[in-house]
Amino acid sequence: MAGRRGQATVEFALTFLVVILPLSFAIIFTAQLLWVWHSVVDFTRDGARYATTHCWQGSGDNVISYMRTHVPLMIDQDQFQQGQANIVVQYFSRDPASGTLTDFSCNGGECSADCIPDTVTVSISNYQFLHFMSYLKLPPVGLPDFHTSLPIEGAGCDPDQSLCLP
Repeated sequence: MAGRRGQATVEFALTFLVVILPLSFAIIFTAQLLWVWHSVVDFTRDGARYATTHCWQGSGDNVISYMRTHVPLMIDQDQFQQGQANIVVQYFSRDPASGTLTDFSCNGGECSADCIPDTVTVSISNYQFLHFMSYLKLPPVGLPDFHTSLPIEGAGCDPDQSLCLP
């Protein structure tokens, strides 16, 4: 009996170090990654919704500016605000004959009721999940590109007054 006094302590220490601690870190990492994943998906959708209700600008600067100033509260928020994660806005028009989407262009000028595309796609690329990994000195986890496409809802233009929301 005297030789077994510390056995339970040693077994607990080994179990804690080998099973409980790594499992706890894995659960925390997974929860943070899923939280960020959901936030970026929602952020991409919000940018696409904004683009559908505001005027067309060939560069998409109005949408990108909106997105950089309306990043949801999340880990690695600065990657979206400072530009490490790329935000791309593409406008398309539908070919009436074939139904295929082609890049939108218009000679009527940006933010005009004469230039309303049919569809917009907002995508985020080059985002790397850094937060949890930096504590453990591990390389970042690269997430896939996020894309959202929506039909244009008038582009914020009032055809009666020829005014559009920038």
